[in-house]
Amino acid sequence: MALAQHPDPEEVDCLLRNAELRDAIEPYLDEAIFEIDFRFLPTESENRFLESMLAWEQAPLVPIARWFEPILAMQPACTLDDEQVHDRLWQVIDKLFAKRVVLEYTDHLADRELYALIRRDILPAAVKRVDLPDNYFHWDCSAADVEDTTVWLTFYATDQEREQWSLEEGRDPPPAQVPAHPRALPTAPV
Repeated sequence: MALAQHPDPEEVDCLLRNAELRDAIEPYLDEAIFEIDFRFLPTESENRFLESMLAWEQAPLVPIARWFEPILAMQPACTLDDEQVHDRLWQVIDKLFAKRVVLEYTDHLADRELYALIRRDILPAAVKRVDLPDNYFHWDCSAADVEDTTVWLTFYATDQEREQWSLEEGRDPPPAQVPAHPRALPTAPV
């Protein structure tokens, strides 16, 4: 006579949490969710995915400056000398990273330009604040100028990406250049 197997309490909790999450996410579902095949995903991984989806859907839309207490404000760069701009820029970069805001593709910008970009575009930007420990918001600083869509292509694209762009656009990409202001910014864990 075989002994009946009792499910592991952690497995039961995980399945119950999965049911709760599926119920909670139901009002937000659209056809995109059906592109994910959950049958091959462990329940624990599915739960983390559903938790992040639910957090995104329920997150408030808040200007990044208001993610801080007190509100993060930067004085105009024109009132600072170059050393002050550099020092305050790095203070703000560290503060942003502490709130899981990662700045990407900044090496083409001088300190004063990056400072102005953060002050003018990033801090006032209303973004969903998803408060999960492994969630980072990435700000692409190469896309700051909507009129100039070639910054990323010029400074950051690989040869393969440049070739693909050329095939899609039917023209040569701008000449590749090495960014003039390399920085070792904090990055999100992989």
